[in-house]
Amino acid sequence: MTTPPSERSTQLDRVDRLILAYLVDHGRSSLADLAEAVKVSASSAQRRLRRLETDGVIRGYRAVLDPEAIGRALVVHLSVVLVDHTADTVGRFERWIVDLDGLVSCHHVTGDVDYLLRIDVADVHALDVLLRRTLAQIPGVARFTTMVATSGLVDRFTSM
Repeated sequence: MTTPPSERSTQLDRVDRLILAYLVDHGRSSLADLAEAVKVSASSAQRRLRRLETDGVIRGYRAVLDPEAIGRALVVHLSVVLVDHTADTVGRFERWIVDLDGLVSCHHVTGDVDYLLRIDVADVHALDVLLRRTLAQIPGVARFTTMVATSGLVDRFTSM
């Protein structure tokens, strides 16, 4: 079980940061490869890795999928503005959006918009269906702006 962020006392030293940076790009490496890369013994790497997992610094391990290979080649970013910021409107929007097919990320943000979303869809037709039949129907959405990615420069979960 991970420790909530407010209760963590993990101090990340240089080796911890090296471990984290290595794992971001080489998550499936063996413990021996990790230890060699960060220049510590395998037992030290294992102890540190377990501590980083237990403390919730490392929240999990995932497979990074190729969107094109799974039929979601069109990467779409959307900014969403709600009609108001009442608990009812926000709650309704968030309940609708978490189960949205193709949703990669959703962030509540400050500024001129309320949410930023990344949704991966198959093609322009699928985007049109998403916009007309799903997003436009969510109660409380005042407007949204769609931005289609034409290329990807960097796409990481987190960087160190």
